[in-house]
Amino acid sequence: MGVFSNKIDKDQLKPGDHIYSWRHAYLYAHHGIYVGEGKVIHFTRGGGQEIGTGTFLDRIIFSSSPSHSVDNPCPRCGDQSRLSGVICSCLDCFLWGGELYLFEYGVNPAFFIAKARGGTCTLAPSDPQEVVLHRASYLLQNGFGVYDIFKNNCEDFAIYCKTGLLVSTTFSVGRSGQAASFVAMASSIISSPLRFLTTSCSGLAAVGCGMYCINRLVSDIGVRRDVTKVSVERLVAHPGLVSEASTETVKD
Repeated sequence: MGVFSNKIDKDQLKPGDHIYSWRHAYLYAHHGIYVGEGKVIHFTRGGGQEIGTGTFLDRIIFSSSPSHSVDNPCPRCGDQSRLSGVICSCLDCFLWGGELYLFEYGVNPAFFIAKARGGTCTLAPSDPQEVVLHRASYLLQNGFGVYDIFKNNCEDFAIYCKTGLLVSTTFSVGRSGQAASFVAMASSIISSPLRFLTTSCSGLAAVGCGMYCINRLVSDIGVRRDVTKVSVERLVAHPGLVSEASTETVKD
């Protein structure tokens, strides 16, 4: 574990760990909660289902479900290739042939910024193992709303299981560091007035990098003020908290 890689071995896993694996040449990662005995609970968008962002991402992120098919089902999980929602898979199906990485909680700001790729760590602390496992198991039985790549994705699910935090503002990305990084990158390129203060390539790069880091940091679930701790029972009892469009605010 460190700045350059969160890669771990399978024998290092503990129940309640938030794990992830990179997909499609490191374009994005799929996240889940390891629950022990070689099983992972994760939130998926099934194969053959459109992501529906209206952007180029629809051509890239086509599925987060396990890779086995009807013709070649997993001996432990069966065919899960077209499932969606919260599912439980074996670790091999979850990894989909990729490497295993551990998401880090409670990191300091300097470490967070040094991890330039979003979706690998957060400043927010994790809740105790038994609470994390309870949330994941409860949502496996009751669901986690409708998948949305920017506001309610697999990383949002895993972070909620670890922290119990939900974003309470309507016009905002969710808890996902990957989504926050995408927004931060776009913002640093097209919306910063500071880019006009320099004309040199090095100056533009420095300004862009600085804006990207600041935008990532202020979007982290451990720093934001627009988050509320919500019990999993309340979340399931009031499904509007994770709405179909993921735009409902958290209400008292």
